[in-house]
Amino acid sequence: MPTERDRLGPGLVALVLAVLVWSGIRPHDRFTWFMEVFPVLLGLPAVLLTHRRFPLTPLLATLLAVHACILMVGGKYTYAEVPLGNWVRDALGLARNHYDRLGHFAQGFVPAILAREILWRRSPLRGSRWLPFVVVSICLAFSACYEFIEWWTAVATGEGATAFLGTQGDPWDTQWDMFLALVGAVSALLVLSGVHERQLRRLSS
Repeated sequence: MPTERDRLGPGLVALVLAVLVWSGIRPHDRFTWFMEVFPVLLGLPAVLLTHRRFPLTPLLATLLAVHACILMVGGKYTYAEVPLGNWVRDALGLARNHYDRLGHFAQGFVPAILAREILWRRSPLRGSRWLPFVVVSICLAFSACYEFIEWWTAVATGEGATAFLGTQGDPWDTQWDMFLALVGAVSALLVLSGVHERQLRRLSS
């Protein structure tokens, strides 16, 4: 009998592929599109190639698909021009498009569950009080590395990286990005650890 994971997986892969194709059709800026969807171009094949040896919990698979969609929508329009973000900006009278804030929150929220799943299944940290601390530290390190990539890209390409950086004139954009990744990681652990634990135990049994 097909499991929940067996039923969910193909649908999520189809969703990600469909959004990837859509996002690649006449994006606002081809360079920005490639830089934003590059993690998806790496991550999706990695998940497919390892799914028999390391099947993911339904929770993690769903979160990865949602995160991929956030990245691809940002790549389609650039983060500063995503229509939903513009609508929220205008409706609430905000000074900027905050879609990139959603992206960086997800950059902490989703990797927290990914790191937790890998460490729970492949390290001695299962059940350890150190697990949440290590997970949050990994998420902050990942966020910092992403900021390095943005910096190096800006240095290498100059004007071409403006849309990719998406700072929108905010001098504290880098600090906001890392802070929101921290908030996302902590939120994921507080809200989803119980559900994740049950799915991990079912998967291991």
